Amino acid sequence: MENKSQIFQFFNSKFPFNQDGLNEFSDSFVTKSYKKGNIISFANEPVTNLSFLEQGTVREYFAKEEKEMNTNFYVKPQFITDFNALTNKTLAKKYQECLSDVVIKEMTIEVFNHFLSRYQCGSQFVAEIFKELIEHKENDEFKHFSLTPDELYLDLLKNKPEWLQEIPLYHIATYLRMTPETLSRIRKRN
Repeated sequence: MENKSQIFQFFNSKFPFNQDGLNEFSDSFVTKSYKKGNIISFANEPVTNLSFLEQGTVREYFAKEEKEMNTNFYVKPQFITDFNALTNKTLAKKYQECLSDVVIKEMTIEVFNHFLSRYQCGSQFVAEIFKELIEHKENDEFKHFSLTPDELYLDLLKNKPEWLQEIPLYHIATYLRMTPETLSRIRKRN
């Protein structure tokens, strides 16, 4: 099955589960499909599932008083879970919306905790995820405050070209903290 194959390959390449444990772990995910425009995670709600994006495009954003600020996009197979809220049992601070039809593999926190207690590499998984999240956040903050708008666009073009193919430009402009018109001018120059 292709879905199992993607999640199996993701874990097999990053985390040294034994193969029986990895098969059991992969088989414990439930496949869910969402339509374009569906909100799949709401701010101020508990995060109760570990969610892995199998296919589609998801945007993550803050919203306050009808103003939205995009903070991340997911366009390839990867985890889209708010790990901080999940592991600390706090409420989510961001929303997640499907920008296309989406297929997600989900596992409840109870099943996930079962695997953490059974397999030593489970705690390594959590530590590695937090490390990656912190590195990503630090890197993005540094870029947003140190690069010019042109440099931000060129960095995105170099490091995340799939975003420019999959995500509407007005969403990318919000992520880059500029207007769509500014982004349009920068694209024409570069």
